Amino acid sequence: MVSPSTPCTVRHLDHTAIAVSNLEEAMQLYHELFGVPRGEIEEVPDQGVRATLVQVGGTRLELIQPIDPQNAIARFIERRGEALHHVCFQVDGLQGKLDALVAHGVALVDTKPRKGLAGMIAFLHPRSTRGVLIELVEKEG
Repeated sequence: MVSPSTPCTVRHLDHTAIAVSNLEEAMQLYHELFGVPRGEIEEVPDQGVRATLVQVGGTRLELIQPIDPQNAIARFIERRGEALHHVCFQVDGLQGKLDALVAHGVALVDTKPRKGLAGMIAFLHPRSTRGVLIELVEKEG
C-alpha cells in the first residue's frame, strides 16, 4: 500500500532505455534474438538522440543513439559502453510530482516537464535515486 506521504506515486513502468552506438544494429539484434518489433526511428534534437520506442509485452523498450559525439549519451557510452541508461515510470500530474519530489529533497535534472518521445517527461538526478537515472512521463491527452 502506498503511504499518503509518498511524494510520487507511479502508474506503472513505462519503459526501459538502452544507450546504443548504432540504432539500426541494436534494433536488428533485439529483433533477431527476442522477436522485439522494429520501431520507427525518430530524431529528438533537444535530447541529442535518434531513438525508437517499441511495445514489448506490457511495457516498452527504448533504444537511444547519440547524434552528437560530444553529448551526454555519447559520453555515457564512452564511460560505460552500451548499457541500460534509464527507467521510466508513468505518472499523472507530472509538474505536481516534480514539486513534491523537490519538497522531499530529491534533486532533479528537469524542474519543468518537456516534450519527449514518450510524452511530457522529466528526469530525476541519479544522485537522489541511488545511482539510477529515472525518467517520469505523463501521457498527453
